Amino acid sequence: MAAEGCDELSGNGELEESSAMEASEVPALPPTEMSEENGSPPEAPQVSVGPDPATFCMPPATEDEEGEIPADFERLWKVAHDNPQDFTSWTELLQYCEQESHMTASRRALEAFLARYPLCYGYWKKYADLERRAGYNNKAEEVCIQGLQVIPLSVDLWIHYINLLLGTLDMNLPESPDRIRSVFEEGVSAAGLDFHSDRLWDLYVEWEKEQGNMKNAAAVLDRVLRAPTQLYNTHYDKLKEHLNGHEPKDVLSPEEYEELRAFCRQTQKAERAEQAQEEEEERPPGEEEPATPEGTDSEELMQKIREQVLIRRDNVYQDNEGEVRKRWNFEDAIKRPYFHVKPLDRVQLRAWHTYLDWEIAQLNPDTKDPQQDPDQVDTEGSEVTAKPQEETQDTAVSRDDYKVRILFERCLIACALYEEFWIRYNQYLETQSVDEARAVLRRACEVHLANKPNIHLQWATFEERHGDLTEARRVLESLEKSLPGLAVVRLRRAALERRAGQLDQSEALLREAVEESKEKPTLHAFYSIKLARLLLKLGRNPGRARGVLQEALEISPDNDKLHLNLLELEVSGDPSAEAVQECVTRALAAPLAPHTKILFSQRGLQFAEDYSNSIESVLSVYEEHQKLLKELGGTKREAENGDEETEKLMKSEDGSAVAVSAQDPPTMPHVPITTPPPPVMGADASAQAGYGGYSSWYQQPQYGSYGYQNWNYNQGYYPPS
Repeated sequence: MAAEGCDELSGNGELEESSAMEASEVPALPPTEMSEENGSPPEAPQVSVGPDPATFCMPPATEDEEGEIPADFERLWKVAHDNPQDFTSWTELLQYCEQESHMTASRRALEAFLARYPLCYGYWKKYADLERRAGYNNKAEEVCIQGLQVIPLSVDLWIHYINLLLGTLDMNLPESPDRIRSVFEEGVSAAGLDFHSDRLWDLYVEWEKEQGNMKNAAAVLDRVLRAPTQLYNTHYDKLKEHLNGHEPKDVLSPEEYEELRAFCRQTQKAERAEQAQEEEEERPPGEEEPATPEGTDSEELMQKIREQVLIRRDNVYQDNEGEVRKRWNFEDAIKRPYFHVKPLDRVQLRAWHTYLDWEIAQLNPDTKDPQQDPDQVDTEGSEVTAKPQEETQDTAVSRDDYKVRILFERCLIACALYEEFWIRYNQYLETQSVDEARAVLRRACEVHLANKPNIHLQWATFEERHGDLTEARRVLESLEKSLPGLAVVRLRRAALERRAGQLDQSEALLREAVEESKEKPTLHAFYSIKLARLLLKLGRNPGRARGVLQEALEISPDNDKLHLNLLELEVSGDPSAEAVQECVTRALAAPLAPHTKILFSQRGLQFAEDYSNSIESVLSVYEEHQKLLKELGGTKREAENGDEETEKLMKSEDGSAVAVSAQDPPTMPHVPITTPPPPVMGADASAQAGYGGYSSWYQQPQYGSYGYQNWNYNQGYYPPS
């Protein structure tokens, strides 16, 4: 049964006792209104995805003249509201209100609690009992209805509601039985498919018997005979007992009774004719056959009718038993089918996923049980009192889809706090109905997972994918208000506007984030980089992008990501040796790590080699780089890739040494960096030696052919959490 056990929670939120399962799934939904004989076949079920959170509103509280609020109420109330995710603080508040028996305080606490934890069916019962004890029967009924809108699969809450009506309605009024019967119908239609819904069905049957409606009681037993519940066999026994305890015409519909009566009369007549022929051969001459009164139904005929009824029901029973057997292991693996804030273990989560996988697989005819008898007639979608009818493929798919939806709804009671199941249900429904899929996400985000950002982001993506940008914006804005400071939400808002062609709005959102995060240097640098890239890549405005990064460096001069992105900006645009050298100089003067400074110096040297107009400028940058290496105590290889692994010293024939990686042996001969190149006519020998050494070092294969693969400026960067 759905959402069980919540009324058995102790003050510290621990579960003391629970005994129920949630709604099971059956092939066909019973008709919502039952005729006198219930002889019409039901139509394909129309499934509701679940309660609409828009309808979830508590009845307004009224101030009673009870005096002042109890002394500790405000303190406990404040504790619960300051930390609304603390379930224990809520249960302590509710226990205190119950002890004080203060109507206004109890209403206020229960309304707030049930708005946050609506799946705790036990507290709906307590709220209804509170109103009933105070003499507010109408309010008690409203509370029950409100709870059933949220958890329509709760068998216990349906029974509680029915008992409330039985205790408050005047059964002498002609409309009262009809009212009770309509509630029973709503209950078995919504929760009668629960694997543990037997108590609800039994209550319905016994109530009809008390009213003297034996045909209605038999019709209810016919319907539960198709429901794969835990006590499915006891319902069959009760149907046999009901048939044997009453005349067939008192429990069967007129159509079925007349059909079976005619069939059994014909059979009986044929048997008597055969018997008469045998007796005539043995009868003495002249003795006449005893007359049988026409139109009289003998007890023998009644017994034959009962036998035919049970033959028909036995086929349905056997089919239902097969459905129960297929699901029994899945049901047995579910140990906590009710809602609780305590986490489920991995075994339980896997059990739900496995059950869903199996039920969804039944939608595909190729995955049906190969051992199932193909000659078996599936009577789940037709009225049990009627002859078996051929079932269309569309009806079968609709019935199987209904099973899947019911199982999802059961799962979302036990696993209401797990985003993965809501997302999976949404994905299942999206291919069938966008509105139903949207309703699932709305219910998850607005009722159960208000503080889980991932499901809200999924909702925004869903709305954008289906073209509702206004709703996508609203979802993201609402999420940012409830959970301020999440960078991923602000980035998603900016990306949404960018995809919508609103670059100005996207820039405004990022600029606002930059301004608001100045007190958090790491986050400020993160937003500044995002804004600069937007201005450079999409706005085609390197000047504004440069200004954003330079302003960010004034706040965070030690942020190497800012220096890297500014250098990337200068290098990727029109080559400017002055601008690049200014970036390198700024980075070398900043409080960065030694290896980072060496990388920047090497990058400046590479740029000078590629784009410098004079050899003098290249040599000047090279000499500065050598000084930095000497000053920081690094090696040339460490300057390039920062590799700190053990190196081997390879000795050349002339005794010079070159650092070579143990994992990356050279594939071409080395030119020692200390060996001068061949003389160049008209050039200074010392300059030749230095630059030649650099050139030889620069061409070594371990430096990746002078590539920039170690400078991935476009990699994702997120501030530390």
